[in-house]
Amino acid sequence: MSDKTEVNLTGVKQSKGVWLVKVCSPPTPITVPKYLSLQWDKATEKGEVGKIIIGKKQGKTEVRFSLNEELTALGAVGEQDASLQVPRDHPFTMHTVGGQTMAVFSQSNADEISLEGMVVHRAECRPVVNDNYMKLKKLQIKASTKPQRLSQQLERAVTTVFKPVANHDFNVEHEKKKKSEGKMVRAEWQVVLDMLFSAFEKHQYYNIKDLVDITKQPVTYLKEIMREIGTYNSKGAHKSTWELKPEYRHYQSAEEEEMQTA
Repeated sequence: MSDKTEVNLTGVKQSKGVWLVKVCSPPTPITVPKYLSLQWDKATEKGEVGKIIIGKKQGKTEVRFSLNEELTALGAVGEQDASLQVPRDHPFTMHTVGGQTMAVFSQSNADEISLEGMVVHRAECRPVVNDNYMKLKKLQIKASTKPQRLSQQLERAVTTVFKPVANHDFNVEHEKKKKSEGKMVRAEWQVVLDMLFSAFEKHQYYNIKDLVDITKQPVTYLKEIMREIGTYNSKGAHKSTWELKPEYRHYQSAEEEEMQTA
């Protein structure tokens, strides 16, 4: 990384220990959404989402999370039963870090990065599986299995014919060109020859499209004349172009000049 950022390491001096908490659902073949994290998002910026309660039970440390009562109201997945609430109690399953070195960093609004502390425990937050939780899971399963598209039976056939209204740019340009130039009318043979000879005095090779633009003659008529006075190059450096036959040229090409000089 090219950019260097200073990190506030005050947390190292204070020897803060933090817990790495993973929010998950109980082991089940059915995937359950992370409703708890969704409820946390509903809290205000400095609001309280819940409390961590640490106690002793049969000589073992027992940790559980109690969700704030204001956040238990379910406002998602289209719930119509106002009595259904999100479970409040979520016991923690504590684990050791397992030889890993992990730290928690925070970033302020001024982009200042600070070290909050080192991870000393890893905990999984699981809900208590009770009737209220099972109702919630049932509701979420129904919402996930609801088809996004439904078929509908029509009483009568659809007779509306949809026609494309968009027109391509090249079609619009072609129509404008046809209106402005009008229909090409065949000129006299000699008149067309004069225009062609005048053009070939400037350049030796022409594409048929360029000749049409110069003479304003139909393609079929122009090709008929060019077959009499010209040669079509089907290969080589000047592929797909026309040039005059030697007997009709008023100039000499560079190759012919070299041959005469030799």
